[in-house]
Amino acid sequence: MKLCILDRDGTINEDSAEYVKSPNEWKPLPGALEAIAKLNHAGWHVVVVTNQSGLGRGLFDVASLNAMHAKMHAMLAAVGGRVDAIFYCPHAPEDLCNCRKPASGLYEQIAERYGIDLKGMPTVGDSVRDLVAGAAVGCVPHLVLTGKSEGFKDRQLPDGFPRNTIVHDDLMAFADHLVATV
Repeated sequence: MKLCILDRDGTINEDSAEYVKSPNEWKPLPGALEAIAKLNHAGWHVVVVTNQSGLGRGLFDVASLNAMHAKMHAMLAAVGGRVDAIFYCPHAPEDLCNCRKPASGLYEQIAERYGIDLKGMPTVGDSVRDLVAGAAVGCVPHLVLTGKSEGFKDRQLPDGFPRNTIVHDDLMAFADHLVATV
């Protein structure tokens, strides 16, 4: 199975220091939805793995999160793409759960759900915690220079990123790379 694991905020859609709390606030990054469609058309299954601590902080509820994801699914369908599943951590950082990235719990849930070993599968995110979580289960880490990592353009990555991190300008650049190399 060709499975690609993507972070959400800052990778697929615009991120916000105030949290993305409603469908109106959920806005895709330029080319991100088309990148997912490109992956799908090349035979890749795409799943999303995302920390949603706004739930644990009481900033929005599960109905709002579901509405954001419904908007994402509809916009993806309009460009010929799809996300097969969304795995999210609803906890606040102080909850010390195993599913909040950089912990690997969400990735372990993906492996269990799909009955596969994630070793060698690509994972994409815009922060060190996204990539550390995926690398812990053997995923190949890909950093997009959007969202939290915009400031790393033309700079060396700081300590903390997995050694084998591959850097791309955005999700479309990642999709182009993956489709061309596999």
